[in-house]
Amino acid sequence: MLRRELSFFQATAINMIDMVGIGPFVTTALVASTMGSSEGALLAWACGMLIALIDASVWSELGAAMPKAGGSYAFLREAYGPSTLGRLMAFLFVWQTTFQAPLVVTSGALGFATYATFVTGPLTPIATRGIAVGVILLLVLLLYRRVAAIGTISVVLWTCVIATMGWIVVSGIVAPAVTPLQHATGVADGIAWNMLGAALLPTIYSYLGYYNVCHLGAEVRNPERVIPRSMYLSIVGIGALYLSMQWAITRVLDAETIASSSFVVSTMLNAVWGSTAAYIGTILILVVAIASLFSVMLGYTRIPYAAAQDGLFFRVFGKEHPTANFPHVSLLILGAVSVVFAATLSLGDSIKAIITMRVFTQFIAQAAGLMVLRRRVGAGQMPWRMWLYPLPVIATIAIWLWLFWSADTTRQIVGIVAPVVGTFVYMVIARRDRQWPFRPLENLT
Repeated sequence: MLRRELSFFQATAINMIDMVGIGPFVTTALVASTMGSSEGALLAWACGMLIALIDASVWSELGAAMPKAGGSYAFLREAYGPSTLGRLMAFLFVWQTTFQAPLVVTSGALGFATYATFVTGPLTPIATRGIAVGVILLLVLLLYRRVAAIGTISVVLWTCVIATMGWIVVSGIVAPAVTPLQHATGVADGIAWNMLGAALLPTIYSYLGYYNVCHLGAEVRNPERVIPRSMYLSIVGIGALYLSMQWAITRVLDAETIASSSFVVSTMLNAVWGSTAAYIGTILILVVAIASLFSVMLGYTRIPYAAAQDGLFFRVFGKEHPTANFPHVSLLILGAVSVVFAATLSLGDSIKAIITMRVFTQFIAQAAGLMVLRRRVGAGQMPWRMWLYPLPVIATIAIWLWLFWSADTTRQIVGIVAPVVGTFVYMVIARRDRQWPFRPLENLT
């Protein structure tokens, strides 16, 4: 049985290191070039924080009410009915997680290998994949232990994250400002409002992870208080760091350099402190990337584990380590699939549709599920209740729909096809096992 050993500080640290991975360091240039100005880029990062805060109200209410392993898996199953529609909704979430989770890990590992070329110089494709595979194997090794030890490791990695981000911000403070501020060549001046939706996709990607504590709900002490508080503190803290980092970068580098650089932060540190400091800063950024992937893998291993425990997924995923009480089989399988992806896919392939794939089966589904749950059990039964209900829920659904339609056609197609195929697979399995909707209603429990 999983043990409740994660404290508020450890849960918050796990969330924060999940959020700050290689994402903000590789998406800064993309956001800046999309928005067309420094002011526009800052707006995109601020909007990303606001969206995360709104969505966190849904996660907080559900997480406090159902502090179980698997997070969204448990939310969807209970909200829509554990013996009826909830089975399908929960299956669809686990279904997309089985290939999305390894893709997220793979994208981070390949991003690590790509960013490492600032220090190592150009690498062959085989060497790049070798580094990515090595990172994944290191993460499996670090995670192969009981959760109390993992909480301690998370705090150490969190310290590295805060120190690295702090150094970047200080660099912007002490450096002379770029005069005059310039905008990227070929992009209209001012804030590109019509491009905000497109810019928010990579921005939101960099904020994802604020809900990781929900996946570890069965291992958190005092979850009714810790889960909501750790999420809000994580978002506000990381949002402040992101905005400060973006401000620091725009103070040192002109917009054209920002939009065209593959190593924006390393270029900035080189401009302020010199090449040696840039190399050291790059190494710290790579440590941050590993810290984030550490947290990502930790949370994702609990999702198929929880589903297997409930009989909704392959039983092998439900096995725990005999002495350390953690889902070691789920960890090993996730790590193995990630290694295969890292050895065969490109960085671009691995990050396609990471957000749009989850819009309907996770974010919108659980927001609507919260309304269903409240109607069924009553608001008084919720240990933590959001302010101004149902406005945050409605806003969450509208925002995710907007982001979905802001994506390119390919990502939209993947986001629709994945749950459709998953529904077909579920129906085949349900018919074989005579489960809902093929089981007589009087036999449902």
